[in-house]
Amino acid sequence: MKKGIMVLIVLVVVLSLGACAAGPNTMVGTPAADGSEAGFLKGLWHGFIALFTFIISLFSDKVSVYEVHNNGGWYDLGFIIGVSAFFGGGGNAGKRARSRDRD
Repeated sequence: MKKGIMVLIVLVVVLSLGACAAGPNTMVGTPAADGSEAGFLKGLWHGFIALFTFIISLFSDKVSVYEVHNNGGWYDLGFIIGVSAFFGGGGNAGKRARSRDRD
């Protein structure tokens, strides 16, 4: 009985993680209505304000966290750097752990 439950739990976890996998963005390289594509700097800005944008997007259908009309990898890089800069990138947590280990 326990083995069956464990198999079911693992199956649910694997399927849940698989459902979260990113799909292709068919709008990459396609300009928006105003003719622009988001590049590195817009990605950096969008990453930096991602938390606030996410909160607003919960209440509005006109706001999304990620710009789908982007130029691809450069936008993605800017977005990741922006998110990392805003949330600290985890470097401070590693510093605290090392100083705690020395004590």
